[in-house]
Amino acid sequence: MLSFLKSKPKQYLPFPITTDIHSHILPAIDDGAQDLESSIELIQGMKQLGITTAIATPHIKSDTYPNTEESISAAYVLLQAELKKQDIDFKVGYAAEYLMDDVFFNRIRNNEPLLCLSGKHLLVEFSFAVPPMYTEKMAYEILMAGYIPVLAHPERYVYFHDQYKTYHRLEELGFLLQVNLLSTVGFHGTDIQKAAKYIIANELVSFVATDLHHTRGLQALIDGSQEIANSVGKSFNENIDVTNLKG
Repeated sequence: MLSFLKSKPKQYLPFPITTDIHSHILPAIDDGAQDLESSIELIQGMKQLGITTAIATPHIKSDTYPNTEESISAAYVLLQAELKKQDIDFKVGYAAEYLMDDVFFNRIRNNEPLLCLSGKHLLVEFSFAVPPMYTEKMAYEILMAGYIPVLAHPERYVYFHDQYKTYHRLEELGFLLQVNLLSTVGFHGTDIQKAAKYIIANELVSFVATDLHHTRGLQALIDGSQEIANSVGKSFNENIDVTNLKG
């Protein structure tokens, strides 16, 4: 038995989600699970939290993780085979987490098919290093292409921390905001925790997710499960249809 699974979460309220729309559980494809064993560790921990379905969302970043549907589906097939081999009852689909860079917008303009969470919900992220320019234009291009942009972890972009009004503006532009559950327990620091709680308290959040990468994050979710339940307070992600996940 894996050591971190020995401590079961002491839940008085249910974990806020049973479907996780943002995770990095596919093996050896980005900065998440580095092999099949790690993938299974993360999934077993997710099951312990009451999560029954996960959408794996590997990074697609032209400079560091130039993934394609072929590379993602290959990793997905390996994981599915291992789940079947170990008789683990857990539903997995796949999509991607797109960095909104020039390569991404060229794909949009060229009408290239993109990997959505479900329907037209598209998981996107800003650069952590540089504040985005022309967010109005970015939102417009995505929406005009027929996609619904789901912005990953807005609370983690530190350049927004002195201008919380930006979160309201992003929602007005059409971004659906997805907060990381790890952020609500201070895993990424107190400033990020404050931003996450602001977004939730002001009812700007559309989705919450684990954004799980490794067992350190998993242990933090398990240890903080009651605090997470209290902070979030209700189930999210119900408008994501997971009956026909890609994969």
